Amino acid sequence: MKRDKGYKCSFCGRNKEETMILIAGLEGHICENCVAQAQQIIDEELYQQDQKFQFSLAKSIKPKDIFSFLNQYVIGQDDAKKFLAVAVYNHYKRLNQKHDDDVEIEKSNIVMVGQTGTGKTLLARTIARFLNVPFTIVDATVFTEAGYVGEDVESILSRLLQVCNYDVKLAEKGIIYIDEIDKVARKSDNPSITRDVSGEGVQQSLLKLLEGSDVQVPPQGGRKHPEQKMVKINTQNILFLCGGAFDGIERIIGKRMNQQAIGFKSREKDKEVVDRDNLLQYISPADLKTFGLIPELIGRLPVLVHLDPLDQATLRAILTEPKNALIKQYQKLFKLEGIELEFADDALDFIVTKADEFKLGARGLRSICEAIMTDAMFDMPSQEGLRHFIVTEEYCKEKLRHEIMNKLKVA
Repeated sequence: MKRDKGYKCSFCGRNKEETMILIAGLEGHICENCVAQAQQIIDEELYQQDQKFQFSLAKSIKPKDIFSFLNQYVIGQDDAKKFLAVAVYNHYKRLNQKHDDDVEIEKSNIVMVGQTGTGKTLLARTIARFLNVPFTIVDATVFTEAGYVGEDVESILSRLLQVCNYDVKLAEKGIIYIDEIDKVARKSDNPSITRDVSGEGVQQSLLKLLEGSDVQVPPQGGRKHPEQKMVKINTQNILFLCGGAFDGIERIIGKRMNQQAIGFKSREKDKEVVDRDNLLQYISPADLKTFGLIPELIGRLPVLVHLDPLDQATLRAILTEPKNALIKQYQKLFKLEGIELEFADDALDFIVTKADEFKLGARGLRSICEAIMTDAMFDMPSQEGLRHFIVTEEYCKEKLRHEIMNKLKVA
């Protein structure tokens, strides 16, 4: 009887009083802590082996092949896709470079500027499908200066670590896309008694990450788990892609380009060449400085890429041509219900015209389509015998008018 009372875990040696649960076996026992550790080992050995990244690019793949892959999902924006393809291709070569001489290939971080809905985040998500390196997308709007409410910039690397299953060597060769980089612009040039903790303070904290240095990173987030052990990551080989709408920067570009020389040297031909509908193509680092980015940050983002605004022809192509086109998504939804969905050409033209009026880019297409298709998605799954449905221009006008009237009644 005395021997029976001395139960303990056969793995860690804890007595029964020191554990919450002690599971009995034929010739031994195991506690809840050892069960959890065993499950973690199983997960790491069996289920995470497929997530290893191979830093190799097939010799047959060139920047043009990466460009062609982006064309399958992103319509237009040829300049941005070209710069992105070259950056990714060079990143692979940098990872495999041999240090046999004094020449060392350095990284060229990229900043993409474009209106909302033109495809900045879509480009980043699409290139992530192609890559064999760790890739993560973070949002710059949540970051604040160290010591204030919000997240520290080191949490950017924490998310990259999570993608790599906390493998530091893998994380040091990854790619990070920082979205909404324009939201950390300097709030004002005028001196103030309050600190710009979510603007210029964040930019200064980003400098060491973009340049390349040893950074102490909290693996699980520094403020929620202050007792955790820091992990040192070298960011020299991490490629940073940044994107932002920079709303209002067109006025800065227009003001700069209107500064003509006074006197006989001013030429009217220069004014005629300027494309007023797409001023972003004339963007320069000086415009980013005027917008509110500090010169030190601009210098660490040497490649400046613009995204063209979407015209009606491009919006029409976005609706139907990509592999993940919006029309194909709705057709697949209805196909799951056994209904064949078809959009008439005049209906597509109507949707594109309305989206162009809203000036929301490709996101405006989904807003309009949801307003048009909500009633159909609500009623048709309950209608037996319906196998085919055509969306016409008259149907679109009726549903949009009905949607607007309902909002007026609520107001």
